[in-house]
Amino acid sequence: MLIVYRMPAKPTSARVAVWRQLKKAGAVYLQQSVCIFPDTARIRRELQPILTKIDASSGSFHLLPLRSLPASEQEKLVREFQSQSGKQYQEIIENCEINFQKEVEFESFRGNFTYEEAEEIRIEFDKIVRWFATVAERDWFGASNALEARQWLDRCEKLLEGFEEKVFQVQSADDEVRPPRSSALRQRVLTGSVSLRREEIG
Repeated sequence: MLIVYRMPAKPTSARVAVWRQLKKAGAVYLQQSVCIFPDTARIRRELQPILTKIDASSGSFHLLPLRSLPASEQEKLVREFQSQSGKQYQEIIENCEINFQKEVEFESFRGNFTYEEAEEIRIEFDKIVRWFATVAERDWFGASNALEARQWLDRCEKLLEGFEEKVFQVQSADDEVRPPRSSALRQRVLTGSVSLRREEIG
């Protein structure tokens, strides 16, 4: 289906908000203020609040079904959607390779195997997972690099699990070598560095 809309020049925030929401919903823009979507009941439901916003901002729109397109035009539109999804998958791939993987490698090189660092990396991974899910949900025609993005996501998950395992090992080793609190207190009492009542040291 085709959406043709018009927004007032001012305020620009309303125009930008509508553009951003349409792009987030998966629109392919053919030109300014003209975009297309697959015609499904779900998409129509998702578009309703955006169209309502256009009306509320003193704008106007036409929502037009596209029927019986020539095969060549159908192919061009499908390629537009595939290209858009492909670019989004490519950003995920680059984020996995350049940012996430390098961060895990760098923190491993530093020996920064702490619970706090593992949590920070886990949060970043969860963000990538949600990002991938959003792109995949809008990948209506199967972008060619969807599998590669999925493989990178799996690779990142293995890197994270390996880092968390190392953190667990390091923390467990630290717990084993750390003297019990009662023994440490006894030693301090014996050396005269602390004066405690007998019941406080057991």
